[in-house]
Amino acid sequence: MASAPPQYGSTYAPQYPQIHVTGRRVVAVIIDGILLSLAVGLITVVFGAFSGGDANDTTIEIGIGTGDSLLYGLLAFVYYTLMESSTGQTVGKSITGIRVVSETTGQPPGLGAAALRNLLRIIDAILVYLVGFLIVVSSAKRQRLGDMAAHTLVIRA
Repeated sequence: MASAPPQYGSTYAPQYPQIHVTGRRVVAVIIDGILLSLAVGLITVVFGAFSGGDANDTTIEIGIGTGDSLLYGLLAFVYYTLMESSTGQTVGKSITGIRVVSETTGQPPGLGAAALRNLLRIIDAILVYLVGFLIVVSSAKRQRLGDMAAHTLVIRA
């Protein structure tokens, strides 16, 4: 007699093959990071936050200062929160075929859970996401700290 597939949030979720997407998560973060960096770079150039040398100097220096870092952080928080709350996917997640879902419903997590999940990205992102990666690979449900707090899973789409 065949058993029913495990439900999200059940005690069987760790064996559910859809949660084994750690490599895809890494690639999605890289893709989203590139897109966010390009957006911040474009905003920086458009608003004149770069400097060039004198008439004889052909070099251009683009400064990455505190303002740029804050802009990147704010843009990343808004991007991840809005995309994941509504569709469960960012561009990177869409390309890699994964999505974020509520652990209990299997649906996109909603605004509150997505905001909590992404607020804790600050901790997960320490040492170029090494902290988040180590938490994911040691977690039975392949969750980073933000996923645990928000009760979300990242699964194959």
